[in-house]
Amino acid sequence: MPARMILFLISGMLFLPVFPQDGPSTPGDTSEVSDDIVGLMKRAEQGDAFFQHLLGSNYEIGREAVPRDYQEAVRWYRAAAEQGYMLAQFDLGQMYDEGQGVPQNYKEAVRWYRAAAEQGFMLAQFNLGQMYDEGQGVPQNYKEAVRWHQAAAEQRHPPSQNNLGNYYLRGQGVPQDYIQAHMWYNLAASDLTGDDRELPANNRDSIAEKMTAEQIAEAQRLAREWKPKSGGQ
Repeated sequence: MPARMILFLISGMLFLPVFPQDGPSTPGDTSEVSDDIVGLMKRAEQGDAFFQHLLGSNYEIGREAVPRDYQEAVRWYRAAAEQGYMLAQFDLGQMYDEGQGVPQNYKEAVRWYRAAAEQGFMLAQFNLGQMYDEGQGVPQNYKEAVRWHQAAAEQRHPPSQNNLGNYYLRGQGVPQDYIQAHMWYNLAASDLTGDDRELPANNRDSIAEKMTAEQIAEAQRLAREWKPKSGGQ
C-alpha cells in the first residue's frame, strides 16, 4: 500500500495541470481564480473529459475557490474515466484503493488501474502489478505481477525495474535468473540518485556476490544495450 501512495503523490505533481487565468492576479484577489473555476465547471458539465478530470483533481487536492471534497472528486473522475480518459481512470483507481470519497474496494481499484494500464500508463501498470503481487482485489499471481511490472519497467520506471529484479532473484513468476536480476537492479539504480538509489544499488551489489565474473559482465552488457519502449506493451 505505501508504494502506491507514493506514486499517487508523484502522479499529482506530474499530471495535475493548473487551470489558466485570463490575466495576472494581485495578491489576495481570488476573483480571477473563481472565474476560472466557473469556466472549468462549465466545460466539465459539457462532457469534456479533460476538464472533468481537472475538476476532479481540484476537488481532491482542494483549491482556494474549491474546498476539498473527495466525493465530488470521485464524481468527476468517474465521468472522465467512463469516457476512457486514462489519467482519470488511474485517479479513480487510487480513490478506490485508498477509500477516499468511496468505500475502499480493491476490486474496483484493480478495474480502473487495469483500464489505464492497458492504455500504457506506467503508474497504473506499476499499481496493477502491486495488486497482483499482494493479492488485493485479485488472486495473488506472480506471473501477472511480473507482466505489469515489466510493462512499466520497459518505460524506464525504476520501482518496477527493482521489483523485476526481485522476481528474477527469487524465481517468482519467472525462472530464477541472476543475470536478469542484476540487469534490472542496475537499470533502476542508474536512473536514481541519493537515498532512492540505495535500494536497487544494494540489491545489485548483493546479487553480484552470488555471480561469476562472466555472469556479471553479461548482465552489464545487457544493461548497456537496453532501450526503453513506449507504452510498455
